[in-house]
Amino acid sequence: MEDTLAIRSEWLSKVTSELYEFSIKISLFGLVYRLAEHYSALQLKSKSPIYALTSLYTQRLAKLIQEGHYDGVICVHLFPAEAITRIRHIYGQHLPTIFVMTDYTCIPLLYETELDKYVIAHKDLTEEFIRKGLSREKLQSIGIPVYEGKFSGRISKDEARKQVNALFEWEEADGKWYLIMGGSMGFGNITKLIRELKSKVSDSDRIICVCGKNEGLKQSIHKHFSESPNIKALGYTHKISLIMDACDVLLTKPGGITSTEAIIKNIPLVHIKPIKGLEEDNAAFFKQMGMAMGDEDVKEQTAIAIQLSHDADAQEKMAEIQRRNSNMNCSHEIADMIISMAQAQRI
Repeated sequence: MEDTLAIRSEWLSKVTSELYEFSIKISLFGLVYRLAEHYSALQLKSKSPIYALTSLYTQRLAKLIQEGHYDGVICVHLFPAEAITRIRHIYGQHLPTIFVMTDYTCIPLLYETELDKYVIAHKDLTEEFIRKGLSREKLQSIGIPVYEGKFSGRISKDEARKQVNALFEWEEADGKWYLIMGGSMGFGNITKLIRELKSKVSDSDRIICVCGKNEGLKQSIHKHFSESPNIKALGYTHKISLIMDACDVLLTKPGGITSTEAIIKNIPLVHIKPIKGLEEDNAAFFKQMGMAMGDEDVKEQTAIAIQLSHDADAQEKMAEIQRRNSNMNCSHEIADMIISMAQAQRI
């Protein structure tokens, strides 16, 4: 696995990531994303500025591929897909290539990339991708890959709660468990959501918040809810799967990966306020399909979560829809595809 931008320099990768995070914080990313959608809708024959910028690292990426004697390339972001397209035009490298879409929509400018296959999250998105310039013959509606070793199976809720109780030094208690996730960067009105949820649930209920790499959010929760032993905050953790198994409802930003992990596990899912752009589209798709509920208002999010946690029929209905619309073998199928393409090219 390679960070495409870091091939040019670690500084370029770091600055690009920081600009992305900053644009989200000041609500600029959503505007830029929608502008890119309008530009992409024109489907101009000339390449975009994003394609032109790949010249910063295309040569080094081509050299890395050549010297590594690679047999295939999988891209999970627009930047490397644009770079591979440029490599094909300039350097004549034609390794088998696959793009894996990690959201439930077609991103802007994807139409100007020239890869062999495009793995999309769901068959019902096929017409959107075609409308936005992708070839039907190249589309593979396989799903979004997740860490199958962790998320494709579940342990019993009782056993999971036993382990989480030990982790947080909680006494066993009957009650509902709510897991809140703000993505790897911990964005959203999380503190406000916890406060609202706390005011509506009993002391026997549990609220766990995973803050990702947002240490400031974690400390804020510790500060504001230090007198509430039933509320716990975690930073970046490898215990997400375990905590998911212990909870009755997951409240999370509608990121493509986290949402897919949830439906693979068949967890009652409530989407909270999305980052403008991709996550809005994810939330809309999940809600339309019945795989999640959600709202942008914190009071409504809380009401939905509490109602869902007490409604076994609604939970089972959502879980059944999730089962029908998820693919826990996605990673294997993508791996088999790239291996098959590489073997076919050798013949």
